[in-house]
Amino acid sequence: MDVTRPSCALLVLLVLYILNLATCMNAKINFREKEKQILDQILGPGRYDARIRPSGINGTDGPAIVNINLFVRSITTISDIKMEYSVQLTFREQWLDERLKFNNLGGRLKYLTLTEANRVWMPDLFFSNEKEGHFHNIIMPNVYIRIFPNGNVLYSIRISLTLSCPMNLKLYPLDKQTCSLRMASYGWTTDDLVFLWKEGDPVQVVKNLHLPRFTLEKFLTDYCNSKTNTGEYSCLKVDLLFKREFSYYLIQIYIPCCMLVIVSWVSFWLDQGAVPARVSLGVTTLLTMATQSSGINASLPPVSYTKAIDVWTGVCLTFVFGALLEFALVNYASRSDMHRENMKKTRREMEAAASMDAASDLLDTDSNTTFAMKPLMRGGVVDSKMRQCEIHMTPPRKNCCRLWMSKFPTRSKRIDVISRITFPLVFALFNLAYWSTYLFRDEDEEK
Repeated sequence: MDVTRPSCALLVLLVLYILNLATCMNAKINFREKEKQILDQILGPGRYDARIRPSGINGTDGPAIVNINLFVRSITTISDIKMEYSVQLTFREQWLDERLKFNNLGGRLKYLTLTEANRVWMPDLFFSNEKEGHFHNIIMPNVYIRIFPNGNVLYSIRISLTLSCPMNLKLYPLDKQTCSLRMASYGWTTDDLVFLWKEGDPVQVVKNLHLPRFTLEKFLTDYCNSKTNTGEYSCLKVDLLFKREFSYYLIQIYIPCCMLVIVSWVSFWLDQGAVPARVSLGVTTLLTMATQSSGINASLPPVSYTKAIDVWTGVCLTFVFGALLEFALVNYASRSDMHRENMKKTRREMEAAASMDAASDLLDTDSNTTFAMKPLMRGGVVDSKMRQCEIHMTPPRKNCCRLWMSKFPTRSKRIDVISRITFPLVFALFNLAYWSTYLFRDEDEEK
């Protein structure tokens, strides 16, 4: 009994001592302090030189490999007149630097985080088609560097860029545009630095990306290495394919132009004598159409080729101008018809006066009556024979168009009637040719 009690007490004391020792060890380890010690160890003076690039794969003298991936957060504007677009993205680079290896304390330290990019070696990447760009510093600089135990370095930063996007506007506004994002090394050649796309979805786009007048159809990644006098430089690019939303232009341009053209045809149905109404209608629609064309061209760059919208507005302007010229022709024909009618009336009056004078002369002279009757009788015989010939002759058949046009005795009225049919028919044929040409086109022609 006396021997057992001390042994049990000793065992209890030993267990309590071990638990207390483990608790003390856990309490003494400060991982933040360990991180500081590791950073001082691998980045301390004389230990790491950020001016020297990392070695190649497996410590060889080959080029440093940098894997790149992007996350497109938003695309704010796509400017046709400046031929540029603005994008906000999270840019990431990852490479191996064996000089930055450290002990992870049995897996307790997953990575070290830095916010100062100048502490480690950085690839000299730049965006070759950049016009403007800036970093984001609210509330703190949106940048970090993660150093992993095996020496892998991950650099991530949020940036906003305005990039050039050369556009081919021949099919505007039924076009598709390809805008590129190009990244290249500025000073290191491919002997020292090579950029590669990260395997497995290197470019990601935020869901529900909304653009005002475009739709992002797809994007493609590719390589674009460039050779210059100083060597070959590694280059990556992303091609963003945008399709222009046609509904906006249909409502704002095409339907109003059609309405203006149709309104100009109203003058064909007005009386030819309503000169003020027809002139006001023609001039108003012509000026409105010209203003519409000027507004469209003001939002586009001055290019040397003809765009699809130029064909549309040009033809619509021609139809409106043609309607105004048609009234000028109708007015001229109307005055010509009036002049011809006055001439016929004067001729009839002169013939009637001449026949009355001839009859009075015959009645006044009795001596010449006998000799004057013979020609009249000969004339009567000839007229009777002519009538008999006309009875035996078949009347000529009239064409249906001529028969229909004969309902309108004056030339001015005929011009109006022909215009009522010709203008809508030609405009319908133009629409058929226009939409079949620009809507049903091949992908190769778009490129």
